[in-house]
Amino acid sequence: MINAIIIGRGGSTGLPGKNIMKILGRPLMHYPILAALNSKNINNIYLSTDDEEIAKEGKNMGCKIIKRPIELATKEALAEEAFIHAFNQIKKFEEEEIEALVLLFCNGATLLSKYIDEGVDLLRQDQTLDSVTTASCYNMWSPLRARKIDENNLIYPFIEPSFFGDAVNCDRASQGDTWYADCSMFVVRPHCMDSKNGYPPFQWLGKKVKAIKQWGGLDIDYAWQVPIVEFWLKEHGFSKNKTPY
Repeated sequence: MINAIIIGRGGSTGLPGKNIMKILGRPLMHYPILAALNSKNINNIYLSTDDEEIAKEGKNMGCKIIKRPIELATKEALAEEAFIHAFNQIKKFEEEEIEALVLLFCNGATLLSKYIDEGVDLLRQDQTLDSVTTASCYNMWSPLRARKIDENNLIYPFIEPSFFGDAVNCDRASQGDTWYADCSMFVVRPHCMDSKNGYPPFQWLGKKVKAIKQWGGLDIDYAWQVPIVEFWLKEHGFSKNKTPY
């Protein structure tokens, strides 16, 4: 049994209403759900939310709804807490053993069903893996380039440059490619939800994590990210009238 859990709350502050805002004519949350619906491996899709409109959209798409508690629907609440709550609810009424969970975000549109299926296949092929995630390369945001700004607006390195050695320079790839778990998809074994033994901030992934490389993956939190995701969707066969499925 493989279940997908998609989470999305109604009180976004960075981009209010983002989960149901229209992207290429569809609510943003439709895209991860479409990927799950077209996966050959997923048996059930559960949507955890505190918002009635999000829940309605999810029901119309075939999701089973989990009521997200108010304390897990604040801007301070962590995604891992919402995922763990949903997983514990699922265990109460799922009779079959859960092989894996596919963790998704309502605002994570940069996902295709083939990545979900590849993630499941990778877990089945290598029993030592804890999880699989999509990852995108963003060398322009490498740790070498990261900075902090103090109370006087003076800028200084986030990490001491000597950490990277003497070979680095202003070339954004001089320290090697910088990959990010892009929040499009996480395929995890159930034991990952029972213990926070991974690396922050994604402790639900465990320690041995396999990457599925893609480009341009991200979850929408701000308005400036919308055209980036629209470009990604168009490049992968989406339009207002069709999908690649």
